Amino acid sequence: MKSVIGNTLSLAAKKPVFKSASQRVVVTKAASKDGFPGIGTSGSCAPLGPWDPLNISSNRDAEGMKLFREAELTHGRVAMVASVGFIVGENFNPFFDGEIKGPAIGHFQQLPTQFWVVVLAAVGIAEFARLTTGWVSPAEGKGFWKLQDDYVPGSIGWDPLGLKPTDAAELETMQLRELNNGRLAMFAIAGEIVQELVTGKELFNLEDDGLLNDANCVGGICDILESSG
Repeated sequence: MKSVIGNTLSLAAKKPVFKSASQRVVVTKAASKDGFPGIGTSGSCAPLGPWDPLNISSNRDAEGMKLFREAELTHGRVAMVASVGFIVGENFNPFFDGEIKGPAIGHFQQLPTQFWVVVLAAVGIAEFARLTTGWVSPAEGKGFWKLQDDYVPGSIGWDPLGLKPTDAAELETMQLRELNNGRLAMFAIAGEIVQELVTGKELFNLEDDGLLNDANCVGGICDILESSG
């Protein structure tokens, strides 16, 4: 009798479990040598490989990890523009008759209302284009926070300079560079904001720091910076 029960349990353990396509398979430990569900090893690089020290990917399925990657890319792109914009805006500001001055964290408060209307409209248009490109419309009745099955996070179809490689290996390398630069930029812009909040001063004032001189200028760039205020 014990032998029969043992064999039955053994067969039950080996019996395959079939799940419908609509079921979402939750992975309890997403980080492995094979990467993460939905995104694989994309974004992983030596020497850390698939790195998730806080185990954020735990209990996340493929769709959940794609949402994380979409958010990471979007925030990284904004951070790259912002971190450079802080420095440029503090040293080169030809708009608004040179009235926008001081640390970059205070520039927004000095902008006229009309400018904010234009900025918010541009952001709204950009976000609408991104949502209609990769996201499933709630009107389809499939719920919220869902990406299209064939959508690759970050691929919103905007490449005005034609920089996207056609070779798969080169594309993967460029995607990794974008991710790593975006990750660095998120730390950078956070550091820039904290520094200006603590010191109350600009990050780099080329003129005050004595860097705005003829020896360091090429092609009359100092004259442009000085005239911009």
